Amino acid sequence: MTLSPKQLHILQHSLGVDKYGQGTQYRNRFVTGPGSDDFADCRALADAGLMIDHGAREIYGGDHGFSVTQAGIDAVALQSPKPPKRSRSAERYQQFLRQDTGESFRTWLLRNEHNRKVEMMEALQ
Repeated sequence: MTLSPKQLHILQHSLGVDKYGQGTQYRNRFVTGPGSDDFADCRALADAGLMIDHGAREIYGGDHGFSVTQAGIDAVALQSPKPPKRSRSAERYQQFLRQDTGESFRTWLLRNEHNRKVEMMEALQ
């Protein structure tokens, strides 16, 4: 099934991933009800086997709770657009954020440059 942009967004949002389908899938639910803009799309996704409609629930104020099936997860992976390529500087900054050393970005850059030079000198010996 080819997803509309809105259906793809619903599946991505249900899983908690970004518009490229990336990130930790930290949830698997979507709540909507009759009369909502999303309800018809969620029902179509459920009919296609990409979501499960758990029906109207009191805890959701009478709205329906939906969850994404494995087929829906696979569809998100296949149909999400590829992320744009990051520049070297943007990738370096993401590496800094992942390491979470408590240093400023400037200090981290200087330390990494120093470590790189030390490794090069050791390799020459």
